Amino acid sequence: MKALSILGTSSNSGKSWLATALCAWLRRRGVRVAPFKAQNMSNNSFATLDGGEIGRAQAVQAEACGLTPVVQMNPILLKPSGGQGSQLILLGKPQRHLLASEYYSLIDELWLVVRDTLEYWRNRCDVLILEGAGSPVELNLMHRDLVNLRPVHYLNGRSLLVADIERGGAFAQIVGTWTLLNPADRDRFLGVVINKFRGDISLFADAPKYLAEHVPVSYLGVLPYLKDLQPESEDSLCREAEESVQGEKIAWIRLPYLANSQDCQPWLMDEGIRVQWVDHPSQLADARIIILPGSKNTIADLEWLRRTKIDAAIQQAARRGIPVVGICGGYQILGEWLHDPEGLAGDRGTLPGLNLLPIQTTFSQTKSVSQVVVHWGADRWSAYEIHMGVSDPTQSCDALAQIENGQGIAPEGCRRNHVWGTYLHGLFESPEVRSELAALAGLKSYLVGQISWRTHLEQMYDRMADALEEHLETEEIWKYVAA
Repeated sequence: MKALSILGTSSNSGKSWLATALCAWLRRRGVRVAPFKAQNMSNNSFATLDGGEIGRAQAVQAEACGLTPVVQMNPILLKPSGGQGSQLILLGKPQRHLLASEYYSLIDELWLVVRDTLEYWRNRCDVLILEGAGSPVELNLMHRDLVNLRPVHYLNGRSLLVADIERGGAFAQIVGTWTLLNPADRDRFLGVVINKFRGDISLFADAPKYLAEHVPVSYLGVLPYLKDLQPESEDSLCREAEESVQGEKIAWIRLPYLANSQDCQPWLMDEGIRVQWVDHPSQLADARIIILPGSKNTIADLEWLRRTKIDAAIQQAARRGIPVVGICGGYQILGEWLHDPEGLAGDRGTLPGLNLLPIQTTFSQTKSVSQVVVHWGADRWSAYEIHMGVSDPTQSCDALAQIENGQGIAPEGCRRNHVWGTYLHGLFESPEVRSELAALAGLKSYLVGQISWRTHLEQMYDRMADALEEHLETEEIWKYVAA
């Protein structure tokens, strides 16, 4: 098995994108390829078939490889949840919340988990694509790093370095990173990639010459920013990948502890609507649909909604007949009460919700993680649930959908006129769901996308592989893979 590590000069440099594109490219060339990230810090997560939880980026990369996501693709997942630090997900299973100091005290123990999962892959693929995190040369973290240099060193693999030119300073990032690497790690690098270039590429023609004066490693080329080829933004940081700019507004509330922001992405295939993430009540004045997404700290996010007066703006919009949808933590917030006196899912407290749906939610140690098949009219598709807390009805409420979960078909969610609540991540992958909500909102110019979300993603992965072949010198990579 060959190992190819994608390291970045910074967070959000495009490591996830490049890893996904490489997975698609190698798969297309007949290589058995799989993704791996030793430790991920993200509230964007995915449920595997066996009820495990991994980072969304690795699930997307698995799809690009033609594989079913498994927990061995992301053995350690940290989900930030506020004052208690982060919830540790180990091989797909939730553990306790840890502060950073507590987490780092477990490094030796956690490395054994990483090592064992690296061994798991040795006979299961030809190439393992290792995605790094942040920068590999954070001097205060290098000695306890589990995700950047140590895995590729253990597998005697090779590395690519990717830099984000969009925010400026790409040359300094590359040269600085190279300078701080030790000689043994430098010897592993196959090349450098510049990412997210916009504008006139001819102005960057001398880049190879400038880099060669400081960094003795191959310059593989520059990737333009490809807005239409963004299957997954990194850790909810890339607003542009999750927004559209024309049409009637669908407002998504950007909660401080936002989780699973990718639920908005199927809307980007449609016409006549504008997806916008908002964090001020005035931004809801012209919204035709309001959506409350998932949260990793529902109590804290509910308090934030009250503090900013967004809660009142949502309630006023609902009274005007504006459709309001809550997903996962957003669903819990739309109910009458939230009870988490021990702080099992984040901040502790018992608070009234927005009182738009007749449910109340009680949090416990149990976490629900499962894949389901959703039934909505004639449409059938896969979605998943990841949540702490059980929501019970306080009055009768129509189910939003029907789900098939291996034990039969059961009602899911709650629908009261134009207010919907659901635990389903992937609800909007159905064009029928999006069309029904658009009709409920009275959107006049709405046109639903003509292909399924799954087909859209498969086409996207193929076009990402095309982009690598068009813009990068891939010979060095292929020479290593094929050797």
